[in-house]
Amino acid sequence: MEICAHEGCNCDVSETYVEQDGKRYCSEECAKGQSCGHGGCSCGGDAE
Repeated sequence: MEICAHEGCNCDVSETYVEQDGKRYCSEECAKGQSCGHGGCSCGGDAE
């Protein structure tokens, strides 16, 4: 399992990801540092 490049972000980016500057993030919003608290990060999943 490959983990999101944001420190502290635990979401799996091995299947669905956005690549930016050679690093993989959960989603486009996550790559921009939005919609994700980066703690128990679940960005790219359903927002609840």
